[in-house]
Amino acid sequence: MDRIAALEETAWINPGRIPCSQAIAQCPLTLADVRDASDRLERFAPYFRKVFPETIPTGGILESPLRPIPKMEQSLEAESGKKIPGKLWIKLDSHLPISGSIKARGGIYEVLYTAEQIALKEGLLKPGDSYEKFDSPEMRELLSNYSIAVGSTGNLGLSIGIMSAKLGFRVTVHMSADARQWKKDMLRSKGVTVVEYESDYSIAVAEGRRQAQSNPYCHFVDDENSKTLFLGYAVAALRLKKQLEEANIPVDDRHPLFVYLPCGVGGGPGGVSFGLKLVFGDNAHCFFAEPTHSSCMLLGMATGLNNAISVQDLQVDNLTIADGLAVGRASGFVGKVMAPFMSGCYSLEDRRMYHMLAQLADCEDIFLEPSALAGMYGPLLLAQGGGLSSYPAQAGISPEAMAHSTQLVWATGGSMVLYPEAMAHLKKGSTVIWLQTPFSQLEKRMPADLYDRGI
Repeated sequence: MDRIAALEETAWINPGRIPCSQAIAQCPLTLADVRDASDRLERFAPYFRKVFPETIPTGGILESPLRPIPKMEQSLEAESGKKIPGKLWIKLDSHLPISGSIKARGGIYEVLYTAEQIALKEGLLKPGDSYEKFDSPEMRELLSNYSIAVGSTGNLGLSIGIMSAKLGFRVTVHMSADARQWKKDMLRSKGVTVVEYESDYSIAVAEGRRQAQSNPYCHFVDDENSKTLFLGYAVAALRLKKQLEEANIPVDDRHPLFVYLPCGVGGGPGGVSFGLKLVFGDNAHCFFAEPTHSSCMLLGMATGLNNAISVQDLQVDNLTIADGLAVGRASGFVGKVMAPFMSGCYSLEDRRMYHMLAQLADCEDIFLEPSALAGMYGPLLLAQGGGLSSYPAQAGISPEAMAHSTQLVWATGGSMVLYPEAMAHLKKGSTVIWLQTPFSQLEKRMPADLYDRGI
């Protein structure tokens, strides 16, 4: 707690982690629940192909690329003097269709779930119907009688807002003070009502929840407590399993999988980690990454107080450039579910995220937002001499198995960032590291078409 209060980078290994079979047995959610969510997303695939042409190449399935990043691995090792165990890969949820972040998984799924329930109840949808029906005047007129509301630091609001507006819902996004202006502008351009707050995420969520409770036709997407949202994220594990198989990457006791996920309130990393544990069992090891100014999950898990404590209780300001991670109090639901599954947490400074943002662009031509780089520090912490280096021995993983491990960084957002802000992030990052490529040349390599959406 002293380290967190002093804003020092901190690493924590979960002493409460238990064998996966025992953890699953005491969990209220199951693999059948995750498969049900996956099936629902597949039912909506014809609708996505019709209204979002960018999903045609994936058959209407919202999924992101998986790719190795060997140049980044070499750069991290050369700079730190540490050897990253195994091979370094990146999961580019930053490039998910529609809203360009991990929130396209849980946020869009909960909107689809809500729309399906309403359509079935009102008789406009029957089992066996093509879900192209959702792109019809009758369906949009029906859904226009209902509202969707959510509290957000930014990316969840984007996914909820874009999807809800496309289906015809009236939608309100309650945005905390740290949400980026371009995200608010983009939502408003889609016809979304954006309510701004001078306070942080928790207040935006509480106020959004309060207003929604007075309207029986309003569904509030509760990022702190939603099982539906959580299951939408968990579907990622089923998809990742297939991608790993296609890349000939085994996951077993001789080839463990280490996954590093940026964490805000916890729903996204919690859902993905839960799915990974269901699919890969004890061979998946999941770590949550947070800014030093907003390390709410680390604080809640390490103290055992879960959501009964916030970073503000330690006079930590919860101010960070990583807007999607600017949360002072973790989800009590996620904390409780993940307590026996999670391998650990760590925090890192904003300047380190900026540093690695420019480094990744320089090495791999991958351009992300700062919060998406939080996971990139994890593999270095697991290396010899790092803050998590004692974990493999504690988990019974041999040095030989570590040498054959897969180190997977989950990149959670970035492809929707507008060009001027993306350039500002890159320039900021380039001032704190020595780049292989001069900034003037790196600037020309930025794919401007990826940052020219929406407004």
